[in-house]
Amino acid sequence: MLRREVLQTLAALAAIPSAALAEDAPLQTGAGTPFNNQTVPNRARELAGNDYQPRPTIPAEWQNLSYDQYRKIWFDTRNALWENTKRPHRLDVFPPGLYFPRAVEVNIIEDSTASPLLFDLDVFDKSDQFPELPLNEHMGYAGLRLRADLLGSGKYTEYAVFQGASYFRGIGTGETYGLSARGLALKTGDPMGEEFPDFTAFWVETPAPADKSITVHALMDSPSCTGAFRFEITHGEVLDMEVEATLFARTEMSHVGIAPLTSMFLFDSTNRARFSDFRPNVHDSDGLLIHNGATEVIWRQLANPTSLQISSFYDNNPKGFGLMQRKRAFSDFNDLEALYHQRPSVWITPRGDWGQGAVTLVEIPADLEIYDNVVAYWRPDEPIPAGAEHPLRYRLQWGANPAPQTPELLRVLGSAMGGRPEGGQVMVIDFENADSVPEDLSTVDVTLRTSAGTTTPGILQRNPETNGPRLAFTFQPEGADVSEFRVQLHAGGTALSEIWLYRWTKTG
Repeated sequence: MLRREVLQTLAALAAIPSAALAEDAPLQTGAGTPFNNQTVPNRARELAGNDYQPRPTIPAEWQNLSYDQYRKIWFDTRNALWENTKRPHRLDVFPPGLYFPRAVEVNIIEDSTASPLLFDLDVFDKSDQFPELPLNEHMGYAGLRLRADLLGSGKYTEYAVFQGASYFRGIGTGETYGLSARGLALKTGDPMGEEFPDFTAFWVETPAPADKSITVHALMDSPSCTGAFRFEITHGEVLDMEVEATLFARTEMSHVGIAPLTSMFLFDSTNRARFSDFRPNVHDSDGLLIHNGATEVIWRQLANPTSLQISSFYDNNPKGFGLMQRKRAFSDFNDLEALYHQRPSVWITPRGDWGQGAVTLVEIPADLEIYDNVVAYWRPDEPIPAGAEHPLRYRLQWGANPAPQTPELLRVLGSAMGGRPEGGQVMVIDFENADSVPEDLSTVDVTLRTSAGTTTPGILQRNPETNGPRLAFTFQPEGADVSEFRVQLHAGGTALSEIWLYRWTKTG
């Protein structure tokens, strides 16, 4: 499944107005059953005690819809749950088909009772070009979308979507969807192939009229494990998600990705020469930011390598990590459609003791921006044994710059790279300006290390546009295929900047 195409589809559907002659058919619920905080964990525990069984699929005709055909059906927002009420949120559903061959169960909780949303094709509007398709007993919705009056204008706009495997997305107010989060990543980058768990059922708590937050429960299932998730979601300039989950292992899980993020990085000024494109940058995220347990702040510049690359940043109880989009000007991308400058960054704050493990970065070669080729997650050192229950808690924040601020350290603003006629690569790193930057940059010490090849000592100058320091140096690979770089500025024996990390790989 190309999630980029899914995002484009959803954006297109959201922009289509409801037909003027369409009839209202509000979402309806069926008979309710009791619900409490143990309902989903108990169901996940029971499910894990049995062999994995894939869910039944919708008719093949729905699965075989073309991209253009799928765009011809969309949810009529007049049929949203809680429409024309004083509830502060609206809930929409997505049609099945195309990338979504299996329906998900959606339940609404009110007064400790969970009632299923009943499938009704009439909640959707269709153009006259949408084909007549058969229905079967396995029809259902493909996911859900949450909307609220974010600007106080009376217009309800979306802020979170749960759709496809265990993927979910969020945005701060005024932003455009970009990178995704997942409930769990399993065997990412492994030679035998990745396993994609599914959210198979959701329970949404009915909000009170004064509630800014909404709570979503989710049941996850896969061949290796099941999971019970609880999301407390609060919209705003920074969208906040508090996540509590318990994993129930069917088999021993040796390669587990906790709090995984998935993004796209095609090119920037480090690899611009590989692409013929009118835009100066194309990416949803440009760096992995880590605040590790040793109080270091690390900026790992993203890359689009020519072969699969996996990087592990070993740690004990990380303070946080996330994929960031630091470029925020339209001119950084010059793209009127994709609006990459409005894509969110996501910051993950662990709750409780995460112990030993590694923030893991997977970079997959890509030649088109439709592919999500970057994955980041926490990988625990110890496997989760079969039959174990593994609790986890963390916070997800979606926004322009949701990471905790470290004003004592200069942020990396950007990196660039290019070949020299006489051989080697010129590398340039721009740091932001701050009061802590000495007027005389000759008093600033540069720590520059590389694992292979050689570098010049580097020249530190002031960038007249940012007024911050710019470090430039030349790298000679000397036959190396891969080299790891580490750069940091110091002043008076104290760290002045974040730690800049980069993995250079030979492209020719």
